[in-house]
Amino acid sequence: MWFVYALITTLAWGVADLFYKKGADGSDKYSHLKTTIAVGIVMGLHAGYMLIFGDIGYDFKNLLIYLPVSIMYILSMTIGYLGLRYLELSVSSPIQNASGAVSCILCLIFLNETLDIMSSAAVVLICVGVFFLGVLEKQQNKIYEADADRKHKVGFLAIMMPILYCIIDSLGTFFDAYYLDDFATTPLVGVTEDTFEDVANVSYELTFLIVAVVLFIYVHVIKKQKIELPKQKDRFAAAIFETLGQFTYVYAMSGRAVVAAPMIASYCIVSVILSRIFLKEKLTVKQYITVSVVIAGILLLGIVEGLAE
Repeated sequence: MWFVYALITTLAWGVADLFYKKGADGSDKYSHLKTTIAVGIVMGLHAGYMLIFGDIGYDFKNLLIYLPVSIMYILSMTIGYLGLRYLELSVSSPIQNASGAVSCILCLIFLNETLDIMSSAAVVLICVGVFFLGVLEKQQNKIYEADADRKHKVGFLAIMMPILYCIIDSLGTFFDAYYLDDFATTPLVGVTEDTFEDVANVSYELTFLIVAVVLFIYVHVIKKQKIELPKQKDRFAAAIFETLGQFTYVYAMSGRAVVAAPMIASYCIVSVILSRIFLKEKLTVKQYITVSVVIAGILLLGIVEGLAE
């Protein structure tokens, strides 16, 4: 089932990226914080539902135990939202999602994960495809220091946003593999084999809610910035898909993290395709080929998993 969960996460996060980009406002320096607030609210609502109806026996100690993972993800996502103020989605998303390759390598080195030949080939296809998509996008999209409609903004800071996301997110994914790889070794307390994924997810979502509350006080109360709900529809749409992906993500990572991580990282393919459809950008022949390579890797993973079962 890990493959199905990973596939749902891939699709959900790809759609979320589209709405993140639509909700990014280059003229509003608090835009990325407002997006973080929206995501935190939706995730907090889902966490509340799980606490009331999920019957997971949640121990609030896990909020602190899981904090290293939560902080890595929340920090990387906020940085990613900031980057979308300056860069096109089709540029930032592939660079950010090279984190799957980094996570895979960390799992192989530090968690003693192993791969069979077919799974290795699938992971290589996905990682190579994501990498070359980023290269192609970098070649195609020239980012100018100033333009009339402010769609692009040059500078070291702008380019560093997706790179920082990649590094920090890969650390979060690596930590997640440690927490979720095996019920017998998880540091989470008061959990069972059936609940430890939900406990991890609730811990993350509650942390995100706390961050959202702190940021709301900072943006709305301290900085006196209006947060008008009708203008937040794209951000909340992104938050809903983000939360759906997060819910299935923990189950994917508890299955086979070493192959789930690079597969989920390929959600940038969905982002790129949707950006072409809804943001009116076009794919080149090389980009279509690269997308096909990544999809082939995903299908190969599914076939290998099906044969294993």
